[in-house]
Amino acid sequence: MSRYIQKLILQGEHQQLDFKFEISDAKKIARSLVAFANTDGGRLLVGVKDNGAIAGVRTDEEFYMVEMAAQLYCKPPVHFTVAQHKVQGRTVLEIYVPKSEEAPHSARDKEDKWMIYIRVKDKNFLANSILLKVWKRKKQSQGTTLHYTEPEKNLLKYLSEFQQITFREFIQRAAIKRNVAETILVNFISLGIVEIDFQENETYYRLAPNWQKS
Repeated sequence: MSRYIQKLILQGEHQQLDFKFEISDAKKIARSLVAFANTDGGRLLVGVKDNGAIAGVRTDEEFYMVEMAAQLYCKPPVHFTVAQHKVQGRTVLEIYVPKSEEAPHSARDKEDKWMIYIRVKDKNFLANSILLKVWKRKKQSQGTTLHYTEPEKNLLKYLSEFQQITFREFIQRAAIKRNVAETILVNFISLGIVEIDFQENETYYRLAPNWQKS
């Protein structure tokens, strides 16, 4: 099975793969577990450095730390499976977290607040209020009704010309209240017209690729 792990490592960290040199903080690992569960699922390779070097799991406590994180520091608890692999004479833990039908899951932070995370590329991000409302909307049975007024028309025109906009810019350009801007974005995202682009220092809204082609 070492070739299997080595092939995973060659992929590098991405939206469905994360390397962990060690697990020493259950609350911190809970953030990764819920991020995978809330997005597309994924794998944690424990005992692997960020550069892909095999360090190996140091103690059996690391598995129990993951179990504690999933049960005590994730709400609702996150389901996972674990497999042990011998690579270069060292043990690597493969923690697989499937995409959850119970999403959104939240993780308890250092201040004991429950925070919701998602996985974007190779990083975990806090879910913003707009994404949370999109999730809630998609669970509702009545669907989404779109009112095509001036703010909606102007937003689509702007995104067609300039590709992206922040929430703050949208409010200012459309001269509308925050809750109105949120509702418009939630509607567009729920219908697959607009998508959220989480970046390190800012969150942008863009036309969805399928909408751009239509």
